[in-house]
Amino acid sequence: MPDIEIDVIIPVYRPGRELSSLLFKLKEQTLPPSRILLVNTEKRFFDENCLKNFPDIEVVHITKGEFNHGGTRHMAASRMKGDFLLFMTQDAVPSDDRLIEELYRPFSDERVCAAYARQLPAPDCNVIERYTRSFNYGSESRIKTADDLPELGIKTFFCSNVCAMYRRSAYEELGGFPRHTIFNEDMIFAGRLIQHGRAVAYCAAAQVIHSHNYSGRQQFHRNFDLGVSQAEHPEIFSVVKSESEGIRMVKQTAVYLVKIKKPYLLPKLVWQSGCKFLGYRLGKNYRKLPQGLIIRCTMSREYWR
Repeated sequence: MPDIEIDVIIPVYRPGRELSSLLFKLKEQTLPPSRILLVNTEKRFFDENCLKNFPDIEVVHITKGEFNHGGTRHMAASRMKGDFLLFMTQDAVPSDDRLIEELYRPFSDERVCAAYARQLPAPDCNVIERYTRSFNYGSESRIKTADDLPELGIKTFFCSNVCAMYRRSAYEELGGFPRHTIFNEDMIFAGRLIQHGRAVAYCAAAQVIHSHNYSGRQQFHRNFDLGVSQAEHPEIFSVVKSESEGIRMVKQTAVYLVKIKKPYLLPKLVWQSGCKFLGYRLGKNYRKLPQGLIIRCTMSREYWR
C-alpha cells in the first residue's frame, strides 16, 4: 500500500445504526484511513454508544446554528494533517473493502485533485430514484477537465461530498470550500479546480450505498437550495446551464419506465420533476423573493438567520 495519509471527515446529525456500519466498513478497508473525524451537530442528540468500538475516533461538537455545508467541512479539514481528505456523509456505507483504495487510484495522475465515488441504490430505493442513481453514477469511470465542458456541460463540475476525496495541497492552494454556502460546496470547489487546469475523477469502482426516496415536497426544498447556490456562485455556474441536463434525465427516465412496463409511474415522475424545476427556478431567483417566502421554500432555514 502507498505511504500516504488519508483523513476521513464525516459531518453527523442524530447518528443511528448506519454510522456504526460506516465506521466498521472504514476500519476494514484495504487502504485504511489514518484518522477519522466526526463533526456532530447538537451534542444532546449524539449517542456516545455508537463509538464504543472506535475509541480512536475524534468527535467535534457544534451547534445547529454553527453548521454550514462549506464552512463546517473546511473547519474540519483545518484540523487534519493527511495528504488527502476524504469527505463522507453518515448515511453513505462502503459497498466493499476497496472503496478508499479505488478512490485513491486516479490520483496517480498529477492533474487529478478530486475524486468521487459511485453511489448505488439502497435495497428500499424506489424505481425512479434507482434509475436516477444510474443516470448520475454510471458504470464507466472518467477523468474530467475543462476540455470536457462542450460535451459534458454542468456534469464536468459534478462531484459529491457524499463520498469524495481531495488532494490536500490543491485544496489549500485554491482556498478550500466556500465558508458560507447553502449547498453544493463540492461542485463549487470542483468547478474551481477545473477552471484552474486541474482534473476531477469519477471512480465507478469506488462504491457506496446511498439513496433517498424524497417526496415531491422534499425535492422542491432541495432544488430551491440548489438554485440558490448556483445564483450565489455565477463565477462557476454561469459558464454552463443545468436545465438541459435535467430535461435529458427526465426524458430518459420516462423511456425507462415505459420499457420496464411501469408507465403508471409517469405521473409521479412528472410531479417530482415539476417540483424540482419549480424549486430550482425559485432558488435561482431568490433575490426577487420576500424573506418569508424564502424561509418557506428552503430546507436550510439556519442559513438565512
